[in-house]
Amino acid sequence: MSKRNVTLQLDEELITEAKVVAARRGTSVSALLAQQLRELLADAARYEAAKVQALELMAKAAGRTGGSGPVTWKREDLYDRAGGRYQ
Repeated sequence: MSKRNVTLQLDEELITEAKVVAARRGTSVSALLAQQLRELLADAARYEAAKVQALELMAKAAGRTGGSGPVTWKREDLYDRAGGRYQ
């Protein structure tokens, strides 16, 4: 995979701390940032896949009514308003 340079503008303190972390891990700031970006993109891809799956399941569930046709009852029919309890 070919690589390109990217110019970033970061706070001095952040750069200093990143250099310390990179040195402790035996790597470079560039490698740290590259790994974080890979993880961010992987997380975003997993989120999008889960969102698509959830939306598909919700759409499928929205079309279901228990298999016996359209809903013919009202919410009030299921709840005894006078007695304050479920029937």
